Amino acid sequence: MEGALTTVSDLVLRPIAPIELVALLALLGAAAVLLALARGLKGAWLRLLSLTALLLALANPALVREDRAPLADVVALVVDESASQDLEDRRAQTKQAAEAIERAVEALAREGGPRRPIELRKIAAASSDEALGTRLMTALGDGLADLPPGRLAAAVLITDGAATDGDLRPSAIFPAGSGVEKDGEAAIAPEAPIHVLLTGRPDEIDRRLVVESAPAFGLVGETAKLRFRVEEHGAAERGGSGLARVRALVDGKPAAEGFARIGRSTELTIKLAHAGATVVELRLDVLPNELTDRNNAAAFTINAVRDRLRVLLVSGEPHAGERTWRNLLKSDPAVEMAHFTILRPPAKSTNASQSELALIPFPTRELFAEKLGSFDLIILDRYRRWGILYESYIRNIANYVRKGGAVLVSTGPAFAGYESMYRSPLGEVLPARPTERVIERAFRPQVSELGARHPVTRGLEGANTGAKSPSWGRWFRQIEVAALGGDVLMEGVDRKPLLVLDRVGQGRVGMLASDQVWLWARGYDGGGPQAELLRRLAHWLMKEPELEEEALTAAPSPGGFTVERRSLAPGDKSVSSIGPDGAKSEIALQPVGEGLWRAVVQTDVLGVHRLQDAPGSAIALEGEKRRPLSTIAAVGPPSPAEFANPVSTPEPLRPAVEASDGAIFRLKTDGAPALRRVRAGRATSGSGWIGLTRREAYDVRGVSLAGLAPSWLLFLLAAFFGLAAWRVEGR
Repeated sequence: MEGALTTVSDLVLRPIAPIELVALLALLGAAAVLLALARGLKGAWLRLLSLTALLLALANPALVREDRAPLADVVALVVDESASQDLEDRRAQTKQAAEAIERAVEALAREGGPRRPIELRKIAAASSDEALGTRLMTALGDGLADLPPGRLAAAVLITDGAATDGDLRPSAIFPAGSGVEKDGEAAIAPEAPIHVLLTGRPDEIDRRLVVESAPAFGLVGETAKLRFRVEEHGAAERGGSGLARVRALVDGKPAAEGFARIGRSTELTIKLAHAGATVVELRLDVLPNELTDRNNAAAFTINAVRDRLRVLLVSGEPHAGERTWRNLLKSDPAVEMAHFTILRPPAKSTNASQSELALIPFPTRELFAEKLGSFDLIILDRYRRWGILYESYIRNIANYVRKGGAVLVSTGPAFAGYESMYRSPLGEVLPARPTERVIERAFRPQVSELGARHPVTRGLEGANTGAKSPSWGRWFRQIEVAALGGDVLMEGVDRKPLLVLDRVGQGRVGMLASDQVWLWARGYDGGGPQAELLRRLAHWLMKEPELEEEALTAAPSPGGFTVERRSLAPGDKSVSSIGPDGAKSEIALQPVGEGLWRAVVQTDVLGVHRLQDAPGSAIALEGEKRRPLSTIAAVGPPSPAEFANPVSTPEPLRPAVEASDGAIFRLKTDGAPALRRVRAGRATSGSGWIGLTRREAYDVRGVSLAGLAPSWLLFLLAAFFGLAAWRVEGR
């Protein structure tokens, strides 16, 4: 904005000789005139006139006329639009104060007229990165980057004070040399004050949960220690006194509850019950009049790994596929395997003495009574009821499954007869029963419709897809079984169950109704993915999270988080989300493969987002799988920087305000202040008002230059008065 043109005249000198020479002549001439006056010479005044004419001729004075257009003084109005401004009625206070400032500037502009123009520059300070918080001073500098400092009348900041750069030296906003020093602190511009209009209540209180340390990794079955602290801000601060109740949730389930002393570190021990990610949440009880609960929770993930996977492999008899299991398990460095093969059952007669046979006795009591619970997986490979394991030991295996253990039965021809393990107490937990028929014919195993969605068999190389037949090798023997429950993942002859998995109690059990998987390992008829299939099978039985068929996971991604849902149930999938700010939404997941749905969510709301299967989502199969799954997604820090202390306070901005002779007003109690224009060097604030410094900047639109007298005329006058003085004094 520019005002009306004004004309200003000024006298300037344009010396035609070095200014030092002109000054020397002036001194010498003045001395000569004074000497003449002291001696009473009649030509002294003529000498003075001659000297004056000579000096004017050498100085060459001229009259400069400038046409000036007054430039408007600029008032920078910085409006805090960050998330903390949404608390209570801060947004309404901000709007009312901004409108009052705009009206006041308009009134001053009308009052000043075209000769003293003023304009308002509105700058929005939104926290584009809530991890860094609200950078008000940075926004002010960016908004005034194209403005010469000499035009800034004042900066008015409407904010709750939650600025993360409030202690920034204002001199950093403008180029070097544009500010003035005041008590060692550079002002934002020469004599331009910074005023703060503070939103919020003076009696606000808030609590914050701070996680001081938490391990990123741990061992399954071990404990992890974490340390946290509860802080109080605002009117509730009591110098570290008082107690606050804190609850801990592990994987969404309550794990611990207690009281923490405010202001002091508190330790908490969490047991890592399973492999994979263990999500830990800490929740702090909300005070009745607390400002916000966005900083009352913290969530983090501890990745639990097994120290060693202990597997017990019991082979009922030597056979061609026995080494397949052994090689598979021995190839995994994380597996600690104990392998026993029954070489001679007790009923088998022999004429050799025990010392000559030198066989190791089968440690039945030690394995199946004393140390059974120390194994993560038991594989019974073509084991039959030899009489080696008493009924009580076999019942121990069944109870081991119910209490959380894992058993895999790889059947052989004996499973169809009277020696079948199905006829033992173990049959109570097996997912299929034999029909007493052994099928001896070539067939290619096929992945069932359900198996195509199950993580154990999904995407196996060479598997059948749609109308396409499998490309892997053939098997030649299958024990006919009838599925009693669980999931049939692979089928054999005439689509009869081949691989069946089931959950029993807290444990898991699997059955492979053939003993010829080793043909794939040998590459017969093209081979097949034997190693990958058995690896997945063993790890599913040992409850590896990556192979859970019903799972809801969330992971951070650029600009938000990615939700992934695995399920055996076909149909549309959606997830309900509750954000850190309490906002609810529903996320529709898109199928990205058999049994897999995914969605990428973009959000600028940082903190802990709680996710759960939506009520209308197809999630059910049977049993435990009918329960909706839930998880959390942590976007950025659980508590953004500006919510570290959301209580409205001017302290972060006080250094900048004091350095520029500004003022601080709290809108709730003081109201919006009036605006006054003040001269540079005068007070910039008072009771109920803030000042805008008059900058009086202008833009020169035209310049004209006119000499006072020609130099040749002045030289003639100097010579004339000099000759006159000589003539008068020579008489």
